[in-house]
Amino acid sequence: MVPMGLNSMLHFSGHLEPSSIDARARQSFSFSSQNWPHGSRAVTRREIDAKSRKQSKSLWHLSNLYINEPSVTLAKKLCNFTFGEKVFFSNSGAEAIEAAIKTARKYSTKKFNSNKNEIVSFTTSFHGRTIMGITLAHSKALNDGFGPLPKGIKSHEYNSIENLEKVISDDTSAIILEVVQWQSGITPANVKFIAEITRLAKKHRALIIIDEVQSGVGRTGSLFAYEQFKIKPDIVCFAKGIANGLPLGGILTTNEVSSAMTPGLHGSTFGGNPIACAVGEKVVDIISKKSFLNAVKKKERLFLELLKEINNDLNIFSEVKSMGLWLSVTFAKDSNIKVDELIIACHKNGLMILKANMDTVRFSPSLIIEDMLIEKSMQVFKKTLTQILAL
Repeated sequence: MVPMGLNSMLHFSGHLEPSSIDARARQSFSFSSQNWPHGSRAVTRREIDAKSRKQSKSLWHLSNLYINEPSVTLAKKLCNFTFGEKVFFSNSGAEAIEAAIKTARKYSTKKFNSNKNEIVSFTTSFHGRTIMGITLAHSKALNDGFGPLPKGIKSHEYNSIENLEKVISDDTSAIILEVVQWQSGITPANVKFIAEITRLAKKHRALIIIDEVQSGVGRTGSLFAYEQFKIKPDIVCFAKGIANGLPLGGILTTNEVSSAMTPGLHGSTFGGNPIACAVGEKVVDIISKKSFLNAVKKKERLFLELLKEINNDLNIFSEVKSMGLWLSVTFAKDSNIKVDELIIACHKNGLMILKANMDTVRFSPSLIIEDMLIEKSMQVFKKTLTQILAL
């Protein structure tokens, strides 16, 4: 069976191919996957498979003293679509966060002074589960038992500009944020918050790091979510969907910022793996198309219409939020819906969803989920809610 309650649960998206999965799981829908689609339409699956197979017949791995053609090609494409001028490849999002913090601190202390090393992050954020990642999150649930934690990390309330000026100073090396927080439900950064971060970063010559590990690569209806906000990053972290399930992450930055990182200061044995980068190139080719991103937004609208219909009948949602194919549902206090029980019940009925908090669930389906499957999954969701309410 598929394990429950784990972020690393086996992910499916729409059509399910793996023969090792039991018959019950093969009938499931997963709205818990962050890796861009595993269960894809045949044409897309063929394109991805062909790319990986072709690369596997030539070069699998080589020393990081050398560069490989797939990594150069992917880096150029990412830079062409973004502000980036330099790319550092890693294996995961957590490694990308580490690389971003190291790069920011090295740049600030080298260009200005040794005291300019503080990092400002925000509450209810998620930046991975390394020691630096959990420190940036300021979450007792993540931090408890792992101290002492790295120093020089300051915290401020997300989406609040009150007293932000007291937190960001001339000693601030970088401000790291998610322009859309996902772990606690879908929470976009508001206009005033973005404007104040931009103003203070400029005033104090601090870098802006945007963590797009979860929100990037088409998830929110644009290649990267920051494109939908009035903010100019100095560093962007990416991973997850970039290589369609293969291990690949990295950071995008400028020539100016990257100049501080001379050879030997950072590295990755397997980062920028030729096979992962070859697949990443094909993923970027597909997802960067306007037609693809418009389709993501169209599917978002269908989800919202169906969720509205469910609530019209059951009247138990207090809020429904979305950004591309990230969606969340918050239940009214008097609904008597217990999220943990709902997730288990949905799983029994063949639908995998995620918990955000005690009253909110999240949906993160494949970016190419078919309309028919969206409709069927929402039928399962409504059926499960009706069953629980009838108890």
